Amino acid sequence: MDFNLNEEQEMLRKLARDFLSANCPPSLVRKIARGEAELDPQLWRNMAQMGWMGITVPEKYGGMGGSFLSLIVLLEETGYACLPSLFFSGLIGGLALNEMGNDGQKQDLLPKIAQGELMVVLAFTEPGVRYDAQGITTKAVLEGGNKYSIDGVKLFISDAQHADYLVCPASSGKGITVFLLETRNPAIRCALLNTYAGDRQYEVILNKVSSSKENILGRVEQGWDLLQSVMRKATIAKCAEMVGGAQKALDMTLDYARERKQFGRPIGTLQAIQHYCANMAIDVDAARFLTRETAWNLNVGQPCVKEAAVAKAFVSDAYTRVCKMAHQIHGAIGTTEDHDLPLYSKSAIASRIIFGDPSYHREVVAQEIGL
Repeated sequence: MDFNLNEEQEMLRKLARDFLSANCPPSLVRKIARGEAELDPQLWRNMAQMGWMGITVPEKYGGMGGSFLSLIVLLEETGYACLPSLFFSGLIGGLALNEMGNDGQKQDLLPKIAQGELMVVLAFTEPGVRYDAQGITTKAVLEGGNKYSIDGVKLFISDAQHADYLVCPASSGKGITVFLLETRNPAIRCALLNTYAGDRQYEVILNKVSSSKENILGRVEQGWDLLQSVMRKATIAKCAEMVGGAQKALDMTLDYARERKQFGRPIGTLQAIQHYCANMAIDVDAARFLTRETAWNLNVGQPCVKEAAVAKAFVSDAYTRVCKMAHQIHGAIGTTEDHDLPLYSKSAIASRIIFGDPSYHREVVAQEIGL
């Protein structure tokens, strides 16, 4: 396996770095996190025009037909910029539709997703915050032979208010059925949550939402396996975003260590600081390797339950460690709200629980090694 970027991926990485640096500076990210500004819709449209929204959408559905590894490269750069847009949640919704939808559903919706005209969001997490089938307590009851009535609450659903459709798993008797729900349905209500990192997460209340069988993704009561496949891809996508954030925290710290002087010399010449930075670099490189290794497995269709769990557990902890060490080296200046570093340390704390925290994924690893 060669995890070095090919020419096309390197061009994508550089284009994304340059575009986000010019159009999404840290000052804008801070204002959005504080609720003082909204992301310019033109940024979303520009990303769609560059093909980012359809990077993994097959060409026959209007996308670029790129590999999952190319998506990982792009997400590292959005993490590096701490991009506060609909981009990540929209990508995961598109992945879910591409993985679970039938040809008619894909023909109808994927081209619009690729063009940035429509947004689909995965609504998985519930108040119990469990990632097994027993954690799905939302109920879908068949009424009248063709209609389901769906009741329940979804929690921590990113950008739900901006979505046109929700990919919504529900318990429907003997298994999990996944529904594609239009958010304009008056029986769906979204409430913005007050989050630590200032990201847009919502509580979604489903009050007897009526949905026909035509809106089911996959087969009735057999959606769990496909849903697990989507969740593994979403988990590794989040890992890639975290790797990018950790790389940015490391780069900021290296710049500071070269410039900040004490006792007449840069603090980067002190052995303790050098070792701190070396440990940060080790964490970043290891996190990137685990993420790309698992992304390669996903890309070629290899089973990788354990690998995905290992990656999420390690990357979550590594991102937190890197940011903690960055604060140690920066000292007081790195704790001020006008500094860029808190954007990433808050992102690290928020990201570690999305798609399962390290404890959950260690349990998965333990099961996979026979314990």
